[in-house]
Amino acid sequence: MKVYLIGYMGSGKTTVGKKLARSLNYEFIDLDSQIEAVLGTTISDFFQEKGEDAFREIEREELHNTFQVENTVISLGGGTPCFFDNLEQINKHGKSVYLKLSATSLASRLQNAKTPRPLIKDLTDGELFEFIQQQLGERERFYNRTHILIKGENLKIQDLVSLLNL
Repeated sequence: MKVYLIGYMGSGKTTVGKKLARSLNYEFIDLDSQIEAVLGTTISDFFQEKGEDAFREIEREELHNTFQVENTVISLGGGTPCFFDNLEQINKHGKSVYLKLSATSLASRLQNAKTPRPLIKDLTDGELFEFIQQQLGERERFYNRTHILIKGENLKIQDLVSLLNL
């Protein structure tokens, strides 16, 4: 079984993913880290040099590479399920979980973590909140089509394990 963690940047996918993998005795893959290893550079630098379209193509390839693994928790980038047929493929190959947080919670988490994130690194705090609200509005139509939706604030790993029914 594969568990795909989906959610906006800053929603805790990597942190939750590591804890969930430990709890299930599964492997853990952070798709963004895997992409950076393949690229030999940061996503931020790649974004600047080649643009978002080139990044999304590589992201899709690396996502497809996860379909071969088993007993793994995979943390996805915030935009991964929103491009191509990625979400349909994710739902076909594993269980998808949306870690849902409010725009206020996300803005609070991201205010001091903007630098490595190419989409938000130059935004003021006010612009950041507006940007998150706008992007969440666009992305939630994808996020809400996951198998499991769970509130990310004060998330207990055991609650998520129970929902997964493994």
